[in-house]
Amino acid sequence: MSEGVTEELVRLVERVAHAHPPPAVRALHLPPSFAQGSKEGEFCALELDDGSIGLSYVLLGDTLAHLLARRPGAALAGVAALELARGYARADPLERTLGFAAINAITQWLYRRAGYVPPGAADSLGGLDPRPGDRVGMVGWFGGLAKRIVAAGARLVVVELDPALAGEKDGYVVTLDAGELAHCDKLLSTTTLLLNDTLDDVLARARRARTIALIGPGGGCLPDPLFARGVTLLGGTAVTDRDGFVAALSEGRAWGPYARKTAIARDGWPGADALLARLRAGDRGDAPG
Repeated sequence: MSEGVTEELVRLVERVAHAHPPPAVRALHLPPSFAQGSKEGEFCALELDDGSIGLSYVLLGDTLAHLLARRPGAALAGVAALELARGYARADPLERTLGFAAINAITQWLYRRAGYVPPGAADSLGGLDPRPGDRVGMVGWFGGLAKRIVAAGARLVVVELDPALAGEKDGYVVTLDAGELAHCDKLLSTTTLLLNDTLDDVLARARRARTIALIGPGGGCLPDPLFARGVTLLGGTAVTDRDGFVAALSEGRAWGPYARKTAIARDGWPGADALLARLRAGDRGDAPG
C-alpha cells in the first residue's frame, strides 16, 4: 500500500534532517485568545534557533483552545525539530498541528541554507487563470476569489464542510458534495487539506483537473509529494521580518506586512534532492558560485 502525502512529507523531512540536522526549536508563537475567530487568530508559528519560522492552521476543532490552555512553548524550547515534525503523521490534533508547523519550519531552514528563494506570488488565484468555459472547483470558501472567478466567465463550484454555507450564491454553488470536483478542470484549494488529512481524497476526486493550486499561509512545506500527485502550484507565506511578525502574531495584529506570499510552480521547482545537493556542496566549500 502506497504512503499518503502526510507520511511522505515526514519521510522527506527525515531525509533532510539525517543529511544535515536542522536547528532545534526556539519557541512556539500563538495568537492571543481574543483573536479567535478572526484572520489574525488562524495560525501559530514555530520558530527554530536560526529564526526560520513555519506556520500551521489552528482552527480545526478546538486546537487553538488547547494550545492556549497548555502553553507548550517553554516545554518545546530545545526540542529537536525532527522529533516534533514526526507528530504530523499521528492522530492527535495537537501533535499534527505542531508537527506540520515543524515540517514547514525545517523547509524554510533548508531554503535559506541552500540559497533557494521561492518565487513571489503573481496573483491570489494561484495562477489559475480562470476563463470562459472553465469549470473551476474550490475547496474552502475564498469569498473574494470566488467573485473574481465568476467575473472571469468561469463556472464555479465550492466544496465546503459547513452545511450552513451550502446553496446557490451569486453566480456559483456551494455544496457539501466533494464528488462535484470530478467535473472540474481547474482546482483551487486551501492548504488546510494538508492538515486535516483530506488532500489525497480530494485529488482522487479531481482527476480531471489539469491545474491544481494549493494556497494559504500553511503552504510552506517541501512540494515534491504534492507535485507528484498532480498539484501544479503551492502557494505559501515566508516571514521576512522575524521581530515584526512575532510581535504582530502575539498581539493579534495583521502580520502580512512582515511576510511575503510565495508561489512555487511545479515546472520551476528544482526538487528537494537538488537543494540537499546544494547544502552538501556548501558544507564542502565547493558550492557553485
